[in-house]
Amino acid sequence: MATSISKSKWNGNEVNQHTSNNSTMLLSYAERKSEHEVLQQHPAQYINFYKKGENSNRLYFGDNLDVLSALKQDEKIAGHIELIYIDPPFATGGVFKSRTQDDAYTDLLKGASYIEFLRQRLILLRELLSKTGSIYVHLDSKMIFAIKIIMDEIFGENNFRNLISRKKSNPKNYTRKTYGNISDYILFYTKTDNYTWNRPFEPWTKEKAKKEYQYIDEKTGKRYKKVPVHAPGTRNGETGKSWRGKMPPPGKHWQYTPTKLEAMDQRGEIYWSPTGNPRRKIFLENSPGKAIQDIWLDTKDAHNQNIRVTGYPTEKNQMLLERIIKASSNSGDIVLDCFAGSGTTLVASNKLNRNWIGVDNSPKAISTILKRFVFGSDIMGDFVSKEKEKRPQITMFDASNNYTQRKTITNQY
Repeated sequence: MATSISKSKWNGNEVNQHTSNNSTMLLSYAERKSEHEVLQQHPAQYINFYKKGENSNRLYFGDNLDVLSALKQDEKIAGHIELIYIDPPFATGGVFKSRTQDDAYTDLLKGASYIEFLRQRLILLRELLSKTGSIYVHLDSKMIFAIKIIMDEIFGENNFRNLISRKKSNPKNYTRKTYGNISDYILFYTKTDNYTWNRPFEPWTKEKAKKEYQYIDEKTGKRYKKVPVHAPGTRNGETGKSWRGKMPPPGKHWQYTPTKLEAMDQRGEIYWSPTGNPRRKIFLENSPGKAIQDIWLDTKDAHNQNIRVTGYPTEKNQMLLERIIKASSNSGDIVLDCFAGSGTTLVASNKLNRNWIGVDNSPKAISTILKRFVFGSDIMGDFVSKEKEKRPQITMFDASNNYTQRKTITNQY
């Protein structure tokens, strides 16, 4: 992989990067509202379906634009959300049903209408984030690139952190002329440069550790790997000077000052090759695991009969949410998901001792979340037709009757 060394010189001469004061690209379309108009949105009708405490653990039933507008006016919430994860509709143009064929949600917006729908909500979500907060937006290939431009506009392109590629399913046997579609994507942005970050690691297995840390230290018997002690780019300071009579390779500099390199060597942390070239020893015992990269192969959605699921369509793997929540929040922080669906974000937050706020406009989603918190999930195979165990009934408001009439939601999902 090629790594640029100089950002400003070509053949020894300074070159211009041809950037303007405001280089952010904007998507233009007829339905686009100004940020001022979006931020002046007045809350409409919604239900605070569940609330525990003054500022956390809330479940709202209604249009998330209305709920987000209300939360923006809540001084205990606005500017205090540490993590937002959303898995919005993907602009598929379809209606999604649960495993029992109940209508779960619609995904009928496309093109500019879809972009503006999500853009308005992203503007309000930015206002809710704390200064150290992060937002993750989960999409597929249909809209990920358009929404990347929108998020650059709203959160700032400098606050873009990752485009995570996720393996969502096992390989597919496509009959049409295309590659199997087994991936979707997560855009990761932060509010500022100073954001909560707990780097996630994959624990070492014996096999992987042995492969990565191939060498055994003769004096201590500890397993280690070798890494360079130089980095790209020339320097005129201490890291550009000689150490032990050696200069860094051309176009490079030492990663550490000669004084630090000397101390590392005294501690037995430098490997000297037969030709006298130094490399640093990285010991396995000091490694918390293999750092998670931006391709996730281990968080695909339910694929066998033993995984517990709710039966709600497009339900995400709870391990996926736990990874994100651990990485971008701490115990006691507030996590928000305004496309709550089956409630995976809320359940994962609850498990990890985070406070949570969930929003959804689907009665099926709300009843699924309530059932999940009370009863947990079912084994995936349990959704095959058979007589189901009768459980107590759950009551909720009926969205089709002005949010006021109570309706009994039975357990026949």
